[in-house]
Amino acid sequence: MRTLRLGWSRIGYELRTYFRQGDSVFFTFLFPILMLSVFAVAFSTSPNIGAAPDGSGGITWAAFYVPGMVAAGMLLSGVQNLGVDIAQEKGDGTLKRLGGTPLPVFSYFCGKIGMVLASSIMQAALLLFVARFAFNVPMPSDAGRWFTFAWVFLFGVITSCVLGIALSALPRTGKSATAVVIPIVLLLQFISGVYLNFAQLPGWLQNVASIFPLKWMAQGMRAVFLPESFEAIEPGGAWNLGLVALVMGVWLVVGLILCRMTFRWIRKDT
Repeated sequence: MRTLRLGWSRIGYELRTYFRQGDSVFFTFLFPILMLSVFAVAFSTSPNIGAAPDGSGGITWAAFYVPGMVAAGMLLSGVQNLGVDIAQEKGDGTLKRLGGTPLPVFSYFCGKIGMVLASSIMQAALLLFVARFAFNVPMPSDAGRWFTFAWVFLFGVITSCVLGIALSALPRTGKSATAVVIPIVLLLQFISGVYLNFAQLPGWLQNVASIFPLKWMAQGMRAVFLPESFEAIEPGGAWNLGLVALVMGVWLVVGLILCRMTFRWIRKDT
């Protein structure tokens, strides 16, 4: 119980620290919302996606980009935010000082994951609010789709957090953390159907993207927000939600193993 109480108190501390950092708020919290706004405005005069020859039907570009931006927000909040944040805490000696206190590692992780989960929920709510009222994107009307949204979102955020903690061991110094982590995250967004139509990517690039969890998070969100007619253009012609859960589960286990192997209060080479 003490470990859980410490973890709960760390969540509040991590949230206050997070929202006091302007760069973190911009590049992880507001970035998907800004990108959705940019794409929605840029393509506002283009024909709807999937429209009939006479121009009727289909969905707007804003609606098309919503699933990818929700998935990108999950990845940014978990992988990028924690990967950079923990690496910087290692570099400036914060973890070394925490290692000299009675704070359990589990409580430290609870604080980080709780902060990401809370900020991700706020981010997703703001993103959907902007999509609905600024760009008139229709929201799902049945409970089944919202249930899919809930488990894909929760599963994706937790998996992203674990992978972010594991990735934090890669930068050699805190100063190099952004240079190491951000290119990896940005590349995954481009090949996983966030900024580009995944169905139009070359087959070999689709296969590469399918190795990583972001592609499956985006696919799960497309199952929530896109019409059923768009299911036919997915690889395999189906949303494959069972495979979405399986791949994210595998990456969650891999991330946990990597965290157990690599996380230290103090780097071995210091």
